[in-house]
Amino acid sequence: MTDATSRPVAVDVDPEAACPIAPVVDIVFSRWTTPILWALHEYGRQRFVELERRITRITPKVLTQRLRRLERDGLVVRTYHPEVPPRVEYEISELGRSLAPLFATLAEWAEANLDKVEEARVAYDAD
Repeated sequence: MTDATSRPVAVDVDPEAACPIAPVVDIVFSRWTTPILWALHEYGRQRFVELERRITRITPKVLTQRLRRLERDGLVVRTYHPEVPPRVEYEISELGRSLAPLFATLAEWAEANLDKVEEARVAYDAD
């Protein structure tokens, strides 16, 4: 859309709706999601207690909530074994594994740029 001078006219657009990756960021980068997916990708199928031991700062309540959300989103598979005592295992799904290239790219970016981010923070805080 342009005005009489052929300049673009600002249209009220919700930035979250306009950004195609916003839903992905919400799913994948919410707190604790990446450590859980990383642990399941790196170490394979695990029981709740194993995940709890690997991700030491997460509370059991939050781990339960995150695992449920990841299962709902199709990124984690929960398997219940009706034994005595019952056993539940979690593993990353194929959909979750498909995020590996994204995480690898982010890891490369972090290695190449986090020091620059820290330098920028120091310079900003010094002003």
